[in-house]
Amino acid sequence: MITGPANLKARSDGKKKQFISVVEKINKMKGRDVDSLFHKHHDRYFRETDCTSCANCCRVLGPRLTYSDVKRLAAALKTGTAEIFDKYAAVDDDGDYVFRSMPCPFLQDDNLCSVYGSRPRACRDYPHTDRKKTGAIIKICLRNTEICPVVFNIFDALSNELK
Repeated sequence: MITGPANLKARSDGKKKQFISVVEKINKMKGRDVDSLFHKHHDRYFRETDCTSCANCCRVLGPRLTYSDVKRLAAALKTGTAEIFDKYAAVDDDGDYVFRSMPCPFLQDDNLCSVYGSRPRACRDYPHTDRKKTGAIIKICLRNTEICPVVFNIFDALSNELK
């Protein structure tokens, strides 16, 4: 079981064929069956994993920021939404607001989030392996095997389970 970001990209690359095989098998399954498989492993690996020992997602992923996210951050930081946009947000190539720089400006040295209770929805939902219709985002999940140890472990378990 992988518990941190060290060598995660290389390990994911080394298992790419197995993980692509998982995606191909998942694409042939019914939605509820996919969700059931993912949720079972999601729950298991999140019970066994301390995200604050990793925080790789906070270092490399720029979450999409909705207006609701900005309002929540502004309230938590006791400032206005315009200040949040000015200080922290930028528009990406897709026209979405994201954090201006990474790692996340709210990631502290101890890997804790200084605005955890008010963090953006994309952060709350990451890595998306416990949502409904997981099969619809299977390619995103596959990419996340390079970023999140939990997702890597889920795909590793599924590659053994779906042989």
